[in-house]
This record gives sequence, structure tokens and C-alpha cells, in this order.
Amino acid sequence: MSGKLYLVATPIGNLEDITFRAIKILKEVDIIAAEDTRRTLKILNHYEITKPLISYHRHNEGTKSDILINKILEGNNIAIVTDAGTPGISDPGEEIVKEAISKNIEVIPIPGACALVNAIIASGLNTKEFAFFGFLPLNKKNREEILNKIKEEQKTVILYEAPHKLIKTLEDIQKNIGNIKCVLAKEITKVHEKFIRGNISDLLEIMKEPKGEYVIILDLNEYTDCNRNKIYDEICEKSIEEQYKIYQKQGMSKKDIIKKIAKNKNLPKNEIYKMFI
Repeated sequence: MSGKLYLVATPIGNLEDITFRAIKILKEVDIIAAEDTRRTLKILNHYEITKPLISYHRHNEGTKSDILINKILEGNNIAIVTDAGTPGISDPGEEIVKEAISKNIEVIPIPGACALVNAIIASGLNTKEFAFFGFLPLNKKNREEILNKIKEEQKTVILYEAPHKLIKTLEDIQKNIGNIKCVLAKEITKVHEKFIRGNISDLLEIMKEPKGEYVIILDLNEYTDCNRNKIYDEICEKSIEEQYKIYQKQGMSKKDIIKKIAKNKNLPKNEIYKMFI
């Protein structure tokens, strides 16, 4: 009989942010696969947990996934943990889950801390609908492609960023998207936890020497074609009918066109919809 695969969320800073269930599972499994065994060992020692550790990170995910899957098929229960937070969210975990499902292995999530969730709930921005993009690509072309995708969003957008790349990322956001409202969540749950709010230009003035890990929360909820940049001024000055034709030529669906025009004109979607029945 095969074992089970547990995805165990660990603290993102404060060691007290771990659930009773997570501790119980870590004590019961046969093996713990950790992104960084040294960091995981600190948590295990703190809670007096002694288990065999296997290194499992981005650079060995391909080969180690097969090894771990075989051990589970042999009857071992295995827990996946990352340096901090929930496995699979900008961290290792996604690949082994896919492999486990293909082998009919039971995958069990053990919920807990997640930086993006805690960042958005304390940001003061819209939490009804949001998009998570993780870390932006380093490749310039890929980076611009993602920023262009983000620019089209009309909801709260969340990114992760390391301190030494923060300024460059904020500059790229300002250049490609605009001087939008933003919240920086720094060192969540740690001693120096802080939320810094303002437009991108304000944050660039404040953040001279960033330290710690950051979550970037962008407010694109009211960011429409009419306030994105001057290129779109002419579109927004046009009538509803003219805007419809422009977006139709761009290959957009009727539903998306109506939604976009409603935002541009600050009118209810139903009112726009009635015009095109």
C-alpha cells in the first residue's frame, strides 16, 4: 500500500505561526523533503521533531521528485516543506504534486502561513479579486511581456521581490504600467514587519536601501485605458459605439468589450450591455 504526500505550510517568519496539525504531521511522517534542510532543521529543533531530511529544491526538483514518488509507492509518508510558507506558491511542490496525482497518490494540503494572503488582507486594497504573478522574470523580454499582461489587469495584483531587485522592479512598473497606487509589505510576521503605502514614485523616494523580503501589491482596480497613459486619451474621448468598434477590431469578446467600456466611461455594465443587444 502506497503512502501519502503532505504539503505542509511552515512559518514565514515568526516560528509561532505553525498549526498544531502541521506539527503533528511532521512528527508522524517517515521523511521530510525540505527546500533548505538547514532552515527546516531550525523549525524541527524548535518543536523537538526528529525525522530524516531530504533536500528538495528548484535545482533538483526533476530528479528528486521521482525518488520521492518511489518512496511513497513503497509505503512511506512524505511531507514537503519550503523555506517559508506554503509549498507550490513560488516554491517547490508543483511538480511532485502533478507526478503524485498521475500515480494515484493521495495529496494532502496542511494549510498555514502564506505571504501573499497576509500581504493583501492588510494592504487596504481590494481583496474581492486579485492576481498573483510571483517573481518577475529576469530576462528583459519575458519581463516586459509579464508587465504588459499585468497592465491589462483590472484588479489587485501581487508580486514577490528580493530586496536587491526591489528598486529596479518598481522602476519597471512605473515605466511599463504607470505611477499607480502600491503597497509594499516588508518582512511579514517578523520583527521589522512594515507596510509602506503610496504611488510608485512615492515609494521610489522612500526606498533608498531596501532590506528584507517584500511583497508588492499593486492597485489596478480603477486603472482603465483612460488613465493608463496618454496613448489611450483618444480612445476614451470617443463615443461608446466608437470604442466598441475599436476593441472589436482588437479581437476582444463582447463581454470583455462591455466591461472595458463600462470602466472607461464609469457606467454600469448593464447600461452598456443594453446598448448592444
